[in-house]
Formats: sequence, structure tokens, C-alpha cells
Amino acid sequence: MSDPLRLGIIGGGAVTQVAHLPALKKFRGVEVRAIADTDLPKARALADRFGVPDAFDDIEDLIQHEELDALVICSPNHLHESHILAALSADLHVLVEKPMTLTAASAARVLRAAEKRDKVVMVGMTHRYRPDVQIVRGFVQSGELGAVESVRGSWHAFRPSRGQLGWRQRRDLAGGGAMLDLGLAIVDLGLWLIGSPEPARVSACLDRAERERAVEQSGSAFVVCENGASIFVDVTWHHIGAGERFGCGLRCARGTAAINPLKVWKELHGVATDVSPTGAGSRENAFAAAYRAQWAHFLAAIAGEAKAPDLAEQVRLHKVLDAIYKSAEDGRDATL
Repeated sequence: MSDPLRLGIIGGGAVTQVAHLPALKKFRGVEVRAIADTDLPKARALADRFGVPDAFDDIEDLIQHEELDALVICSPNHLHESHILAALSADLHVLVEKPMTLTAASAARVLRAAEKRDKVVMVGMTHRYRPDVQIVRGFVQSGELGAVESVRGSWHAFRPSRGQLGWRQRRDLAGGGAMLDLGLAIVDLGLWLIGSPEPARVSACLDRAERERAVEQSGSAFVVCENGASIFVDVTWHHIGAGERFGCGLRCARGTAAINPLKVWKELHGVATDVSPTGAGSRENAFAAAYRAQWAHFLAAIAGEAKAPDLAEQVRLHKVLDAIYKSAEDGRDATL
């Protein structure tokens, strides 16, 4: 019987509490050894709640005092790069919440460090693992819908200002607002579904922050790739409506597809035909299913049973985000 994989978690916020720790309870052979958070009482309370042996208030103490195999990074955005590099220096595998870093230059530094250490570094692009996304990806990869010509995605959430106080509203700590938080996921999803073409130019419009060093609450961006495919993104933290809205649509040469709700249409003998899968539902919601599938992939990659996503994709993704912010600031297209 093989030894359990020993994990440490950095950050005791909501994503750790409602996503990672519940997902990890479903896996055998995985042992969460410690949680670190700058708020030590919170880290200790969370450790007690989930049966984790140790709690720390600093990543260096966790790495020094625990024998670990991998680190889960759920800290504020501006700390992601330094925490990844610290984990790699300790010869640990890494799963980090998005965004991997704040800029493309930082992403490139992480890529070089990961290659040098030969460790698995995965970014929590959990949307890729949603069951409906996986079904659409299967249709695209099989060629049934033809080439993907455009992707249109939106993510509209309502986040009261009282819930956004702190680092998420500061550009130096968060790196960006709704576009980096929500838009990055849509851009990544679009590029991934299209087949990872090279982005060529970007046009973007973001709302102007009311305070210096604050971040945008809403924005839109249009990305054109070298192969002619395009991605349109619209995001907001100030959605006024019945609950959060997330969705994505694909226009392809021989059909269309939609995510949330799942719909697939293709042309059969000159007639538009609904070929949406039936019976694909699950008791597990898409959020929980995606985190569980992402963890399964990460663990398989560490075991050498699966290939981790190429980190170079994250460098390219951050180049697009850098271009989005530049386009919005300059008021004109930005080229990559």
C-alpha cells in the first residue's frame, strides 16, 4: 500500500472552505497535514473543523515544520507568485487558485521555475472541468461541429461592497477587478475550446475605478486570434437580477453549442438538429463536480498517470489580460 499524498494549504478563505476541503474528503490516499493563514485563530478553527492536524500563520513555518508532497495555494492574488516559487524551492508540487500571477512576466518566471524543478504546477481553471464544458469539448474535439469560429461568454455576479472590502478592491494586491477575477476564466475557456490559437489583438472597455488604486467592477473585451476565431467577454461584479449568471456560446462551422444551460445543435442533411445529450444530469452540482474532477487530474498528474495542462498556456493567457488592461487604458486596440 502506497503512502498517502501529504498536502498543505495556504489560505483559509471561502474557496478552501467550500471547495477544496470538501472535495479532498472524497479521495483516498490524500492527507491534508496543515493549513496556514495570516489569521491564525481562523486557520486553527478550520483545521479543527476538517480534522487537519496543524495550523500555521506563515507559509515558511508550514514548509519548514511539515513533511509535504504538495501545496495548495489559495492566498491573495499578489502572493501567488512568491508562494509558488517557495513551494517549488521546497520541491513541492503546486495547485494554485487563479490567477497564477498578476502579469505575463510573472507567469513566465513561474514557468521557468517549474521546468527547472520538474514539478507539477496546475492552475485552478476549474471551469474546464464542469460536466457541461467537458461535453461541449468532446463535440468540438471530435470535429462534429466543425471549426470553432467564435466564443461569446459572460459572467455576471453581484458582490456587495461590504463583501469586497480589503485586498480584492486594491489593484496592487488583486492585480485587477472583475475582468481578472471573472473574465480571465472566460478567455481561458474560449482559447481552450477553440484549440489554443495564438491571440493577435484585443479591444477592451472597463469601467473607471472611482478611487485611485481601486479595480474595475465591470468590463467587456474582444479578442481576435491569428486563425480568425474570436472571443467576446462581458463580466460584472454588479449584476442586478435573479442570481448569478454564467454562460458561454460557441458558433462553429457546422453547428452551435451552449454552456449553462447545455445545448448542442448541428446541421444534419441540411437541417438544424438538436443533438444535446440527454440523461447527462448528476446529483452533484457543476461547482462541486468541477473541483472534484480538477483534483482527480492533479493527483493523476503527480502520479504520472496523466499530463498536466501546459503552463505556457497561462503565460499566453496573462499576455491577453495584460493587453485587455492596456487597451482599456489607451482607448484603442492592443496587439500581442
